[in-house]
Amino acid sequence: MSRRIAVLLFPGTNSEEETLRVLRDCGGDADFVHWTDAKALLEYAAYVLPGGFAHEDRIRAGAIAAHDAMMETVIAGAVEGKLVLGICNGAQILLEAGLVPGTNVAGRATAAFTHNAPGRHFICRHVYVKLAVEPSRCAITASLPEGALIPAWAAHGDGRLAARDEELEVIESGEHVAFVYAHADGAVDDAAIPNGSALGCAALTNREGNVLAIMPHAERDAWNLNHLARRAGSDVLAPSGGSALFESFVTAVHS
Repeated sequence: MSRRIAVLLFPGTNSEEETLRVLRDCGGDADFVHWTDAKALLEYAAYVLPGGFAHEDRIRAGAIAAHDAMMETVIAGAVEGKLVLGICNGAQILLEAGLVPGTNVAGRATAAFTHNAPGRHFICRHVYVKLAVEPSRCAITASLPEGALIPAWAAHGDGRLAARDEELEVIESGEHVAFVYAHADGAVDDAAIPNGSALGCAALTNREGNVLAIMPHAERDAWNLNHLARRAGSDVLAPSGGSALFESFVTAVHS
């Protein structure tokens, strides 16, 4: 059975090189799949949607890409149980496609990662995200330790989780918030939230736990060279830090 991972490229995608590299460095068999070759996605076991500004974020961030031909295959694959990881713009696309939180039928959005809180326009800052559910709640996080703390970079103008109050209640009670923003020591409070995200949410998973949408870029803090002051070992090209998320993802793909 194929264990190949497709990294989807939409018009306006960026961060794809780092995403592909960290997946491969963590043992994944990953390739780019261009939006003009959507049928090729059928050959892959899992999908990763990188960050960027797909289709220039026209209408809303991720709204047009959510209706791209590639997403038809991604949605069908997710319904069948394939693993899907969306990062930043990729996360926005997954919400617009209704795959997360997945509290309605596939294709029907119930929440969004939308404009940051007033006064917090585009932010670019180092953050930590903390696993807020049991690791096994989401297949992609299953190999992480309980309460895992992942370093990443928040780089977005539309990263605030927003939904109707009743939907937020469903998201919270259904344990859809996979990661919350935290301080470097793991403490969680409002001061750790860079964008005003509801529930302190940094990442959402669906009911079945096979889809994860995470706003901060863990791939931008995934090698020793990204954090020399706290590197482990002398190899600056060795995966570390945020690579833990991708190692867990690859392990899930191979399991």
